Amino acid sequence: MLQFMFAPFVACMVLVAIHSYLGLHVIAREVIFVDLSLAQMAGLGSVVALLYGVAPDSRTAFIFSLVFTCIGAALFALTRTRGKGRVPHEAIIGIVYVAASAAAILVADKAPRGAEALHDVLEGSIIWITWPTIVKKGAAYVALGLLHFALRKQFLKISFHPEEAEREGWRIRAWDFLFYVSFGVAVTMSVPVAGVLLVFTMLVVPAVVAFLFSRDIRKMIWISWGTGALASLLGLYISYVGNFPTGPLIVVMYALVLLGAGVLRKLGVGDTAVVS
Repeated sequence: MLQFMFAPFVACMVLVAIHSYLGLHVIAREVIFVDLSLAQMAGLGSVVALLYGVAPDSRTAFIFSLVFTCIGAALFALTRTRGKGRVPHEAIIGIVYVAASAAAILVADKAPRGAEALHDVLEGSIIWITWPTIVKKGAAYVALGLLHFALRKQFLKISFHPEEAEREGWRIRAWDFLFYVSFGVAVTMSVPVAGVLLVFTMLVVPAVVAFLFSRDIRKMIWISWGTGALASLLGLYISYVGNFPTGPLIVVMYALVLLGAGVLRKLGVGDTAVVS
């Protein structure tokens, strides 16, 4: 078992490391479904690439996905609102998701292997990941992590204290675009491996657990990483023992870990300053 599941477990840890941190920004910005929308834009790009005869796992296919993801990032940066605008930002994000999903279905109907491509976008294939893929994607995630570390003050302020950044005269939309592009790159690389459902879960659930127990950013990062590691380990183990589909079962384990965290919070575990 260890030999067969070790590579998928390492892949999960690599994905958790980047996505659980990005998820803290997503929860703070209250744009919960931005990951789904960007993932669906990446999926649309991959299906469009198939329509033009591009090999699914090629560099050209990745460029197609990244271009479509950057279009979504630009839309989200330009339409971000302060407070209660005329149209909630989440509504724009939902519209982009629905439109991208519908467009992907239409394109897949004309593209070779279109239906299979849509299935892969949804579920991914993390159980079959190889070590060269882990190393390649891990190096890219390290580069993204270094970018976020170098710009952590700026990214954290526009996510957690946007009003303060605006008062200080920051170019909010420019920083938003840079954040969403880096976010979109992570999603574009992750979806072919883990699928939309698992990527969304890794992004949101660990961050929600972290917000339940603390508001200190360092504690939140450790809580989100620990949550992702525990849920991924449980999901991989039970999927192997019970012969269940790996990706969906990991998603279920994340939900159960979140449920357990909610119970602990109700029992008084966590920072007392956090309102339950």
